[in-house]
Amino acid sequence: MSYDEGNIFARILRGEIPCKKIFENEEAFVFHDIRPQAPIHAIIIPKGAYQNAYEFYKEATPQELQGFAEAIVKVIDLLGLKEYGYRMITNHGLHGGQEVPHFHVHLLGGRPLGRMVAASD
Repeated sequence: MSYDEGNIFARILRGEIPCKKIFENEEAFVFHDIRPQAPIHAIIIPKGAYQNAYEFYKEATPQELQGFAEAIVKVIDLLGLKEYGYRMITNHGLHGGQEVPHFHVHLLGGRPLGRMVAASD
């Protein structure tokens, strides 16, 4: 499957859809989630056209990998999440619950987050 240039994160990167930007560097863009699941809920996306984590970590350049990692660390510091903790989530594919076909990391914090995955029957 090829990358969908019309996905919402691609449109945010192109400036077609507004967002509340937190941070940006050459390789990554970070903004507040429009439907936050915690008091702090940031979305971290690479600027490259990667559909999912597997594709990103397999195909990204060393510069893209480093810039993305630096963005994560910078945002953890900017949002004051280091001291009390946070959760980073990335979803992949249908079973993983991926809704937008552009690799992204959810960074959540600001309160105790509870269990990561509820037990199933």
